[in-house]
Amino acid sequence: MTINVLQKIEALDFNKSSYKSISEKTHWKILHDNDNVVRLLLDKKDSSTNTLSADVLQELDEILNNIEATLPHALVISSAKSGGFCAGADIKEFKNIDESGMIDILNRGHAVLDRLASLKIPTIAVIHGHCLGGGLELALACDQRIGVKNDLEIGFPEIKLGVHPGLGGTFRLTRLINPVDAMTMMLTGKSVYNGQAKKRGLIDDLVEQRHIENAVQAAISGDLKKHKHSFKSFILNISAARKFASKKMRVLSEKKAPSDHYPAPYALIDLWETFGGSIKKMQAEEVKSFARLLKSDTAQNLIRVFFLHQSLKSAAGNHSSIRHVHVIGAGSMGGDIAGWCAMQGLTVTLSDQKKEPIANAVKNTEKLCLEKHKSEIETRATLDRLIPDLQGKGVCKADLIIEAVPENIEIKQQLYQSIESKMKNGAILATNTSSILIGQLAESLENPARFMGLHFFNPVSKMLIVETIHHTHTSDDVMAQMLSFTRSIGKVPVTVASYPGFLVNRALTPYLLEAITIVEEGIDKKHVDAAAKKFGMPMGPIELADQIGLDVCVHVADMMADSLDKPMVKIPDSVRKKINNGELGKKSGQGFYRWKNGKAEHDGIVEQNLDDQITDRLILPMLDACVECRRKGVVKNIDHLDGAMIFATGFAPFRGGPIHYARARGIDDIVKTLDKFSHQYGDRFSPDPGWKDL
Repeated sequence: MTINVLQKIEALDFNKSSYKSISEKTHWKILHDNDNVVRLLLDKKDSSTNTLSADVLQELDEILNNIEATLPHALVISSAKSGGFCAGADIKEFKNIDESGMIDILNRGHAVLDRLASLKIPTIAVIHGHCLGGGLELALACDQRIGVKNDLEIGFPEIKLGVHPGLGGTFRLTRLINPVDAMTMMLTGKSVYNGQAKKRGLIDDLVEQRHIENAVQAAISGDLKKHKHSFKSFILNISAARKFASKKMRVLSEKKAPSDHYPAPYALIDLWETFGGSIKKMQAEEVKSFARLLKSDTAQNLIRVFFLHQSLKSAAGNHSSIRHVHVIGAGSMGGDIAGWCAMQGLTVTLSDQKKEPIANAVKNTEKLCLEKHKSEIETRATLDRLIPDLQGKGVCKADLIIEAVPENIEIKQQLYQSIESKMKNGAILATNTSSILIGQLAESLENPARFMGLHFFNPVSKMLIVETIHHTHTSDDVMAQMLSFTRSIGKVPVTVASYPGFLVNRALTPYLLEAITIVEEGIDKKHVDAAAKKFGMPMGPIELADQIGLDVCVHVADMMADSLDKPMVKIPDSVRKKINNGELGKKSGQGFYRWKNGKAEHDGIVEQNLDDQITDRLILPMLDACVECRRKGVVKNIDHLDGAMIFATGFAPFRGGPIHYARARGIDDIVKTLDKFSHQYGDRFSPDPGWKDL
């Protein structure tokens, strides 16, 4: 084990002098160097990622006993994991615990970090990779922080779990940096990267890997300048300023996370506004507030979503043999798929019949690199891997060919016939179709076993889920390879059988069509969208239909209507007229809404007394379609169905997924309401037989 520790030390480029002693606990490596500096390496046992679990903190407490007794010259804390410093708390510890138990755990954690913060020696955190949540709270308890360039990510994502920082983050961050910036970080859950972290004062230095030791020595000797509060930051922390800023924060938060559904942002704002003037009081109230929020339905459902994400990831292998991807079709989807794969380190050849789409794909990939905080070197490397290929020569060399041509079965089948004989042995062919049955497309292939669907969602860079769609003849090996490939490019696969609309579009289309039908009945589109947003959807269905493209929505709906047992609502002639007039939605600048600079123009105020029947007419057909997909075996795992719908459609995360919501609301109530709507509006609302099995 000592050899492994030394190898990790060498890899992290600590000083090359010999160490007087090297010891270890279960999760920490403890090194004493010849300058009487103690180095602690966090190395969570049996985990690829460090988390700040209760046993990790308990061991740190024991280590601090000895440090307080011996008072070395300095203490340096870093990570032995290559991926990062610390990903935060161990979320598993949040399950099955009552409020008083959580308060006890937090108080013990606070006591440990308070001991670290009060040490009478210099304490330095050396941070590389991700430093999130509890990991950041550990780093904030040190006197100074040194970041490693290029892959540094710092943030408090707790708000996404329905809570706020609970181990001192609320008062330490608002005292370290501009308190409004600190609150914004915590309220949004957004991370900061590299130079941003230095500029905001989260770290005192940002260095290349090879310069870590020099920066550490400067911090120990007092030559590394500490970040200090500006006078503006001092002013913003006084009571009157906190009250004024808090009012604005509540208004902004309400737009993104309505207080009816997401209590955590408002609890955090109350905490800072009321107790921000006293560290001691804010610390005590932080613990109570965190424990109280943790037991809310919102937090429990958001924690459920976290584990749904983990479950979907764990269903796929970790290692992919795909090294070269060839994408056919450089339109909005194909170009973005190609750029994303190149960004993940794969060689990508991109072909199209014209030069312009390929050029646009390269430009968009460069913009995406900037958005994802890639360095100039990383951006150049990404663009070097994205190879324009007008003649389609990459087909012969690629491990995976992804077809992203227009949604026309004849065009796709003709393409397959022209390239299948050119594919190398072992290569896989995948289609990004969103509506055509995979089995139908496979009929034109000599070897259908190596063919399947990879349905990415738009925009590729932001949508986490990819539907991996198999048909009768898809080989198990090809399925396994595609699951691993999807994971290797940072996406989460959900395994889906070939079925009209697959899972996501099968469930989403009735929701969109019902919204259009309600508007056709004379209800204002803003009223319909507001009802969906009040339920918790991130965007109203009318605006979403515009964003997807009205032509795409109608095309998918028409294809599904011919294949499903249950009737679909008739698409109004007015919508087809819009399409014929070129009013396609966002991409044309006009649909149901007028679009400007990529955003829908919302005029007028929506009345607040929204009709619950409108909400049920929108949401219940989506739930019914999910039940149908479960009954038909489109997705076999109910949790995976819930996760896919949350990550692909934005289905209200705080409700825990459509099936989870249905069970919480009551199956009998939903079936009764569907029956009522069936008599009132038609057979499209008839409850699926699968409800009785839930």
